[in-house]
Amino acid sequence: MNPLWAAILITVKLAGLTTLILLVLGMPLAWWLARTRSAWRIPVGAVVALPMVLPPTVLGFYLLVGMGPQGPLGWITNWLGMGTLAFTFEGLLVASVLYSLPFVVHPLQAGFAGIDSSVLDAAATLRAPPLDRFISVVLPLSRPALVTAALLGFAHTVGEFGVVLMVGGNIEGETRVLSVLLYDQVEALAYDEAHRLAAGLLLFSFALLLMMQWLGRRTALAHD
Repeated sequence: MNPLWAAILITVKLAGLTTLILLVLGMPLAWWLARTRSAWRIPVGAVVALPMVLPPTVLGFYLLVGMGPQGPLGWITNWLGMGTLAFTFEGLLVASVLYSLPFVVHPLQAGFAGIDSSVLDAAATLRAPPLDRFISVVLPLSRPALVTAALLGFAHTVGEFGVVLMVGGNIEGETRVLSVLLYDQVEALAYDEAHRLAAGLLLFSFALLLMMQWLGRRTALAHD
């Protein structure tokens, strides 16, 4: 397969799975952060936000060590007969989930925090159980936040470089994503190919931002 198409398929697969996992894991975490009064809210929120300020190579290094034969995650995966996750697509997926976590949790948290508690109280008086209230009331009211979280999670995963290179390496057809392929093209002085790929990624990112702006404006008009 053409290296470009192989990198596109791996990138889309990685971004899609990362976004799906983060939505599933991020919704209960964001709900708890938006509604809890626990003293743990601040330190947990800081841990969630850490990838936004931590250099990607630092996170990638510790994940690489943790996934190695002597690391805790590496020990577990070896014990399960899975080998180590370093330099595999599965390891890349774990790293991407952790690195993109705040970009999904924060929009969801903001959306959940903006829901009027009286709406949930009204649903509770109708004897709707908590899970039913979340599915039938919270999620429909948080649709713009869900879309924003999904778009940000997907786009951020597509743009990853330091973490994916550190954890996944540069294995064609396995861990070489578009950002790594662009690096290879620049390193090989193949600037024509690099220009085309960079322009494609730029247009993709711009299109996602336009979509988020349009959704935000549409939501604001609907509330007026």
